[in-house]
Amino acid sequence: MANTLDTLNRAVPKVIDPAMHAVADYSAAAGLACMGVYLRDRNSTLSNFAFMNAGLIVLMSLMTRYPGGVFPVMSFKTHGMVDAVQGALLAAGPALLGQTDDPDSRLFYGQAALEMGVVAATDWDAA
Repeated sequence: MANTLDTLNRAVPKVIDPAMHAVADYSAAAGLACMGVYLRDRNSTLSNFAFMNAGLIVLMSLMTRYPGGVFPVMSFKTHGMVDAVQGALLAAGPALLGQTDDPDSRLFYGQAALEMGVVAATDWDAA
């Protein structure tokens, strides 16, 4: 398994530095907040899930030692590990919440794919 992850890690160019990652984080949080507003009258469960993820991203971003971090108590590498977990949670959330039959759950799969792409393309050693 480790060899597979190492191969995958080398296959994705590391083009995102900490400052660019901060912009991506705050943009993802804004997108999820907009998704929460969009879903508010359609599906309150998915709406709340979107808002919860947006809040988690903002909280992590504020606490990370990188440009955009206000209370820098978390290393950039730790932030990356939490990002990977949060992206997986974002993808699994509709199923965990029993919402896979709702067509709006696809919004979360797309957002999770974008976030995991950012995680894969970030240079976690740049900080």
